[in-house]
Amino acid sequence: MVTPAAKRKAVARLKEGFGMSERRACKAIGCCRMTVRYETSRPNDREVRERMKAIAQERRRFGYRRLLVMLRREGLVVNHKKLFRLYREEKLAVRRRGGRKRAPGRRCWCR
Repeated sequence: MVTPAAKRKAVARLKEGFGMSERRACKAIGCCRMTVRYETSRPNDREVRERMKAIAQERRRFGYRRLLVMLRREGLVVNHKKLFRLYREEKLAVRRRGGRKRAPGRRCWCR
């Protein structure tokens, strides 16, 4: 278990499955109780996600860096790291072009 989310799940499983207290469950897996009690306060990114997807649909050759410029021009204030995370979560990517065409034949220079 590495991530805090995995630790929270493990503590919840110990509490429900074995009837342990939160304190004992945290001690058993070796995590801090504050990690278990933490609640995220991440704001809703629905507007940024929708606009980013719309721009990416229009302009398929634009990556996340160019999308950042476009969103800022429209007045949306977005951190570049956050935009990259949202870009990956939405499974957006610049389409790759095909590789260089080579002549068929032997690949080895030795005989």
